Amino acid sequence: MARPVSTYSIAACDLESGQWGVATQSKFLAVGSIVPWAEPGAGAVATQAYANPRYGPDGLALLRQGLSADDVVRRLTGADDGRDERQLGVVDAQGRGATYTGSACLDWAGGRAGDGYAAQGNILVSGDTVDALAESFEGGGGSLAERLLDALAAAQMAGGDKRGQQSAAVLVVERDGGYAGLTDTLVDLRVDDHAAPIEELRRLYDLHQQLFGKTPRDQWLQIDDELRAEIDGHLGRLGYERLADWAGDANLEERVDGDAEIDPVVLSELRRRR
Repeated sequence: MARPVSTYSIAACDLESGQWGVATQSKFLAVGSIVPWAEPGAGAVATQAYANPRYGPDGLALLRQGLSADDVVRRLTGADDGRDERQLGVVDAQGRGATYTGSACLDWAGGRAGDGYAAQGNILVSGDTVDALAESFEGGGGSLAERLLDALAAAQMAGGDKRGQQSAAVLVVERDGGYAGLTDTLVDLRVDDHAAPIEELRRLYDLHQQLFGKTPRDQWLQIDDELRAEIDGHLGRLGYERLADWAGDANLEERVDGDAEIDPVVLSELRRRR
């Protein structure tokens, strides 16, 4: 018999920013390879328990057709003879959430859906874990990725998977929101095997933000003569003539745009490495 993806997850969206995503944690190797699915303008799907991975692409195809989250859940589970052992969360293009827990999922198992999210889990210490997912998301602030990570942390504090922790993942999509504006994948981070996967996932996210995050342009610093002399001095000591060349080697190329202004994140890292 296949091993169950016993886990907790939250599928969610931020319609204002045009983002959809999923975050998940489990006592299961590489949970991010199975549970999270999302597509901008369509929705997000989390598939778990004795997971049916086809719920991911098939669910997104139905969402792409304009079906509601409830309809997608009904269509997927209705066509699946193993539905009693499945667990599923769906958020659609309008931000409607729906969650499904099969009757044979192992205790504690259940879900909760609301405006912009679907939270669910199985083999949990108690239902407090799902409540923490939902309530953290409802009351949280920041970007969608940050709200999803905060929800995972709150769920773990409330009890989490009764077997412990092993892996975690966060996926967020936005049309042309990823690297160089050439991908829809804004955040796709996974911790496949770790004693504290949620903390490690947060560390990776912070690093991701440093490299690929976007500082509002009105917070960039004008490069006057004094600052230009400082930048040129740092670059010279590091063996570079151009800021763009150093930034490329430092994986900060997405934060450099011209030479009249500088992202403060880039300046801070340049000063740190001098």
